[in-house]
Amino acid sequence: MKKIVIAIDGYSSCGKSTTAKLVAAELGYAYIDTGAMYRAVTLYFLEHHVSLTNPKEVKDALDKIDISFHYNPKAKRNEVFLNGLNVEDEIRKMYISNQVSEVSVVKEVRRAMVAQQQKMGRKRGVVMDGRDIGTAVFPDAEVKIFMTADVDTRARRRQDELLAKKQLINLDEIKANLQKRDLIDSTRAESPLRRADDAFLLDTSHMTIDEQVEFVLNKVTSRIFNGDYALQE
Repeated sequence: MKKIVIAIDGYSSCGKSTTAKLVAAELGYAYIDTGAMYRAVTLYFLEHHVSLTNPKEVKDALDKIDISFHYNPKAKRNEVFLNGLNVEDEIRKMYISNQVSEVSVVKEVRRAMVAQQQKMGRKRGVVMDGRDIGTAVFPDAEVKIFMTADVDTRARRRQDELLAKKQLINLDEIKANLQKRDLIDSTRAESPLRRADDAFLLDTSHMTIDEQVEFVLNKVTSRIFNGDYALQE
């Protein structure tokens, strides 16, 4: 069966990563969490005090960054490595969330990450989630999904994720962070967050993860077997 690219874009805490992982597992595809790549860059920039307004500093830093994904069989998950060091847990912390949009808006950063992501998906057979996969990274993706949910639902989901990692963060702080990231991601000049014209819209406000996965798999099946391009309104 011909392998395809599945692009899942949308706002934070809509269930993108969880859905993408499960879809990839169901299809036997590789899963690439592009948001984690930007988080890893953010961690490096913070640790090395890289000035976002200094193009030379940014370029020099990017030249020293190597990001890779390795499967952890014990945790049953892909984990992010930054220059050989496992940073999976560190990049999920709130201080990274508070800075990642400012880093990812930098033109040089986006171009470097997009180039890496395109290389990772060149052979197809991948599920990739992020902000600009269907519009900038793989505009030719065979299946594109754009996920959204109301901000209160997203904030509660994010709080639950942080609590599971023993991080207690006020709900209002999380909501403010999500709204700030939405604004920055949607208005940046370089590949802003937006729904591709041919992307299926998936509002997860009142959906379970299983329902989200079923929605995506139905679109994949339709695309592979029927060549169906009809948009979901």
